[in-house]
Amino acid sequence: MNEQSLWSIFVNAALVNNFVLAYFLGICPFLGVSAKIATATRMGGAVMFVMLVSSMCAYAIHHVLIAIGVPFLELIAFIAVIASTVQLVEMFIKKISPVLFRALGIFLPLITTNCAILGLALFQTNKGYGFLQAIVYALGAGIGFTLALVLMAGIREKLELATMPDVVTSTASAIIVAGILSLTFMGFAGLGA
Repeated sequence: MNEQSLWSIFVNAALVNNFVLAYFLGICPFLGVSAKIATATRMGGAVMFVMLVSSMCAYAIHHVLIAIGVPFLELIAFIAVIASTVQLVEMFIKKISPVLFRALGIFLPLITTNCAILGLALFQTNKGYGFLQAIVYALGAGIGFTLALVLMAGIREKLELATMPDVVTSTASAIIVAGILSLTFMGFAGLGA
């Protein structure tokens, strides 16, 4: 079991080693859903929920597969759990808020293939986190993912009001802003020591 404090794990996952801005995982929804703050917040919430469920399941799956001597099945089991969780979230959002379901579009089912969620499961097992540490790690990673989405959405909403050359509108400006955000998050690297 890893002896790292819960606060250190949380700050590390949310800021220092942010999945989007430091590890560059989950870039597809980061660029695709970050045009409006409301949509980005809801997508961040959905990803955070999937991360929490996947983290708990990954912890249990890891220990069960180690106990029965088949740890090589972890990756397949993690993918199955993530896909199942995303299907539940997708059905829930479609039932509760059809408008949000349409706003998230293809990016909602793409949570299944979001490498940030699979990375979370793999990283936590490789780091040897206990159950509570795994939950804190997932919560930190989810909040960090949501923070990156909301920051990007806020900046993109402000850029819509700005006069810019045609060369740097839409995708080009989003990539430039993503690079600048990534550089700013590199400033948190000293906190991880």
